[in-house]
Amino acid sequence: MGRLRRFSRKTVLLSLVAVLAADRLVSAMDTLTARRDGVEFTVVGRTLVEALDGGVLLQSPDGTLWTLKPEEILSKASDDTPFRSFTREEYSDFLLKQLPEDFTVHPTAHYLIFHNTSRNYAQWCGSLFERLYMAFSNYWKQKGLKLSEPEFPLAAVVFKDRKSYMAYAEAELGGAVEVVVGFYSLRTNRMTMFDLSETAQYAGDRGARAAINQILMQLNAFKTVSTIVHEATHQIAFNRGMHQRYADCPLWFVEGLAVYFETPDLRSARGWRDIGGVNQLRLSDFAKYARRRPSDSLRTLIQNDTRCRDPSTAIDAYSEAWALTYFLIRKRPKEYVKYVKMLGEKKPMRFGDEETRLREFQEHFGNLDDLETEFMRYMQQP
Repeated sequence: MGRLRRFSRKTVLLSLVAVLAADRLVSAMDTLTARRDGVEFTVVGRTLVEALDGGVLLQSPDGTLWTLKPEEILSKASDDTPFRSFTREEYSDFLLKQLPEDFTVHPTAHYLIFHNTSRNYAQWCGSLFERLYMAFSNYWKQKGLKLSEPEFPLAAVVFKDRKSYMAYAEAELGGAVEVVVGFYSLRTNRMTMFDLSETAQYAGDRGARAAINQILMQLNAFKTVSTIVHEATHQIAFNRGMHQRYADCPLWFVEGLAVYFETPDLRSARGWRDIGGVNQLRLSDFAKYARRRPSDSLRTLIQNDTRCRDPSTAIDAYSEAWALTYFLIRKRPKEYVKYVKMLGEKKPMRFGDEETRLREFQEHFGNLDDLETEFMRYMQQP
């Protein structure tokens, strides 16, 4: 299951009211001083959304989203300084100051890998992410979808062991840190993980790149690597215009897309030999679910995010999200691309209702009952 750090409409910004005073995707710089939990701090960036009651969604130059309630804001000042994101060098200096002293940065063409593990492992991560980035770009180019370039540097933080990773990630993940091996944060726009080879049983030089490949090609590491690819897919999709953070994008779509891309082929020299192939694990889960699947399953999956968020239904929901994504990309590719473009235009904190989600889906893919018949016939064929 994907480990994208979730948000709900209530927890992201409690102070945002239904009618917004402004959507300020502009270049002005704002400086806000606020107090939260007794700690005073200052944030500089652009205001994306300002609510009628004074609540603010602000984005800082590193890409972090700050949600501030009106009672937390002590002062606000604006000037005409143009907003711009950090350069790669500025981002590196900024984040290294926040990490333990033994961290360094390994740059690649599109990523900054912050790490305190071996250089070879950082290079392995960078290579994996770059293969995914290029495969993702080429795949959607062939489908006729033009992706935007990332506005902010793509960053991943890699800890040398699970213990130090858990100590760092607990503030964001809470108790879930016990089972989450890596995650993409909607708030910070960063991936965080640890060296997956550090617990493996291997007699040779674990830091050597050949050894890392050998360790992570083992069956018991395959799901773990898939999770990292899943989270990296989230980061790419949110940074290349397929959807925006904190926007009303259906979770079945967000997760279905990540599951569609999540399985790497590490035995291939290119790493991505079968993008969009059948995900056997998800197919098996969906086949089990199909035996007891209710007639309104597609409707409940599409109209809200409840089934994907509820641990008791998440496995079934994720398998159906993958199956629906697989079906739509294979059978309705042009409609799917148009649907992606529509979702990518949604702005932060503009939430619709269940009927809006259903209407938008059916405007692109047709009557839900008719689609249900075709969908299940396709997924149950040999």
